[in-house]
Parts: sequence; structure tokens; C-alpha cells
Amino acid sequence: MFNFHHLHYFWAVAHEENLTRAAQRLHVSQSAVSMQIRKLEDELGHPLFERRGKRLLLTEAGRIALDHADAIFAHGRELESALGGKERERHVLRVGSLATLSRNFQLGFLTPLFGRDDVEIVVRSGGFADMLRLVEAHVLDVVLANVAPPRDASTPWVAHAIAKQPVSLVGHPTRKRRPSGLGDLLASEPLVLPTSESSIRAEVDDMAMLRLLARERLGLAVVPTIVVRDELDAGVLVEVAPLPLVETFFAITLGRRFPNPLLKILLRERGARRQRSQLKLGKPTHATSASIIVERTPPRADPLDLTK
Repeated sequence: MFNFHHLHYFWAVAHEENLTRAAQRLHVSQSAVSMQIRKLEDELGHPLFERRGKRLLLTEAGRIALDHADAIFAHGRELESALGGKERERHVLRVGSLATLSRNFQLGFLTPLFGRDDVEIVVRSGGFADMLRLVEAHVLDVVLANVAPPRDASTPWVAHAIAKQPVSLVGHPTRKRRPSGLGDLLASEPLVLPTSESSIRAEVDDMAMLRLLARERLGLAVVPTIVVRDELDAGVLVEVAPLPLVETFFAITLGRRFPNPLLKILLRERGARRQRSQLKLGKPTHATSASIIVERTPPRADPLDLTK
């Protein structure tokens, strides 16, 4: 039978991020805590921490164990307070995204999970390198980006090309006129370009600012039309001319021994959409029951140090 006493020791250490504080909280010695964690690792058949120098990091199995431990002990607290049955288990998907990535695209990618009351989605946005580090630390399950990860033999990134979006010149309705050709249009109109952290190239590092500049008649924006879908639908902006460019969107993760089943659902659904037709993202038409947490600035992914 599974020993939940061992799991409780692991859970305390993982949340305290310090062996000494966890031992004090549990009113036992540090050696006792270490022994209980080793027994849990033997019981599960997987290491829960990996040593890097003098530091110990949660492994992929350790991150999964912590998710389940959180759910188990949360149910126990509910049982104590309500003396009733526990709620349905909630599944968590942790998503990272570039701070400049189209919100419309992110919404479209996550839509298949909306309507599920057993799902919690945590979205963190930030710089590309920061998001990749969080995937390496098993803090995130996937990163959504419009650039491919670097090829690194020591870090086997898996980049799923999940969408290709056409790029157009977009501007205020007063700029919709027809020169003799695209060359004349590019030569006669000021352009507002996206960030270098994009497969298009760049001047402005914020898509919201790029849309605003176009709406204020300061130039034609070079963007995938999905970025300004709402403005195009409302007639606030117009597509002045299509460009011979596409922007590729990626879902980036690492090869996992225990992949998040929610991510598998999203990737399978995305693949089915691409097979059915050219991707056209729309707003979700059903109620959103999934719990969504958005964090603009990701917390530091400091390793778990059990040597202190």
C-alpha cells in the first residue's frame, strides 16, 4: 500500500524549498526527512530530485509527484472542513508564451480545454530565454512562440509547428488605397514592424503598441492578420495588402517521459485542424469553465536546495 507519510515529507520539502525549514515544520530531524524522501523515491521507482553541483532540482517525476501531492492534501483539508466527499480532481496545464505573442492565437490554441471544470490553465508570459529555462526546470509544460528554439545537443527541444499565419500590411481605413504595386506602397508609406523575437523581424517589441500605432494612422503595420482580427472585424483597421510572408507559430517543449495529457489533447486537436483546412481561428462559442491564471512576470525558477 502506498505510504502517504513519505509523500507528506516530500510535499513539505518541495514547498519550503529548504530541508532545514521543512524539518522544523514537521518537528523531525533533517536526516529523517531525507530518509523519508529516499523511501518515497524507492516506492515510486523514480528519482524526485536531481543533483546539480550542490543543488537539488525537482525532476520531471518530482514535478508530477508534487502536483498529485498538492491535490491529495487539498482534498484532505476539504474532507476535514466539510466532512463530505472530495471534488473532482483538477488537472493543471502550465503554459509559457512570449510577451509579444498574439493573444488571439493563444486563445485559439487553448480553446479545446475551455468548458472543462476539471482543468486549470496557468499562463506566464516573458522573454523567450526565460520561458525556455522554465520548461527545463519543469515549471512549464510548453512554450508558445513564433520563433523556433535554438538547436542544442544538450537540450533536446521539441518544436511543434502548429500554425502558419499569412502576413499583411494593415492600417487605418483612410490608408486603403491602391498604388500601382506593392513596391510603390512600401516606398510611399511609413511601416511599423514587429519585434526581432519574431520570424518576421523588427522595430516594435509589443504587438499591442504595434496595433495602436496603426490605429493612430502613424504607419502600416506588418503583422499576421490574426493579431488584429478584432480590429479588422470592427472596421477599425483594414488589410491594405497581403505580403508574400507567413509567420510560423510553435509549441515548444522537451522530450518528456511523462508528457502532460492536456498538452497531448491540444496538439492532437491542432493537428486535426490543420488536416481539415487552413487554420482559421475563431472566438470560443461555449462557456469557459476552465480556471485560467495569467501571470505577466514569471517568478524565478530557483532550484530546490536541500543542502541548506
